[in-house]
Amino acid sequence: MKIVHIVQSMIDFVSDAVSRIFAPNHDHYPATGMVPFAGEVSKHSH
Repeated sequence: MKIVHIVQSMIDFVSDAVSRIFAPNHDHYPATGMVPFAGEVSKHSH
């Protein structure tokens, strides 16, 4: 019975982690849209 309990707790742990990874995010960032570039282009090539 102890082995069954350990396996069940491992499955719960992994499934909880997977559901958190693939859940929709709840970040409330402001919608900025496209921001035009207002700087100068570097003359050095990389």
